[in-house]
Amino acid sequence: LLNQKAVLRAANFGNSVLQLFAPRLYNYYASTLQAVCDRDPKHLRRNFDGNVFASATFNLGPRTVSYVHTDHLNLPWGWCAITAVGDFDPTLGGHLVLWDLKIIHEFLPGSTVLIPSAILRHSNTGIGAQEHRYSFTQYTAGGVFRWVECGFKAAKNLSATEKQEYIHGAGRWRRGVDMFSFWSEFSA
Repeated sequence: LLNQKAVLRAANFGNSVLQLFAPRLYNYYASTLQAVCDRDPKHLRRNFDGNVFASATFNLGPRTVSYVHTDHLNLPWGWCAITAVGDFDPTLGGHLVLWDLKIIHEFLPGSTVLIPSAILRHSNTGIGAQEHRYSFTQYTAGGVFRWVECGFKAAKNLSATEKQEYIHGAGRWRRGVDMFSFWSEFSA
């Protein structure tokens, strides 16, 4: 699947949207994944060349539905790229539901959205019995970022001195939020 032209296009589109709308966050993803790949180039490689997401999931249905959830192991301020594909009537089903924002959105086949899936409850609605819906998601687990920031080891294995230097809690969250973009940055 990783080499299929349609999958490559969807993967690269999600990657490009992150780069366009959250360039600082994109750079954080890029430098983190590069550090991981450089650590063991013989055994580790990207799912897609030039793509900053460490993970991809294919939900092959045939009638894929996700129930209300958060992806709590993802980077809290990170974005997850979700692409819906299939043969279904988006006016009747397959809607994207963002519970915390009280939004229900018609999510057409071929659409991609990026959301902070670790902190935003989301789901999608069912589709007709004879319809098909699949999804493709890209994301990076928060543990990957922590592992790199802790010198390629678990935070619990840090020495007392290293623990003092490691940014965690509110400081880490503040640094993460500072990676978001402002609308004013997109004005011509």
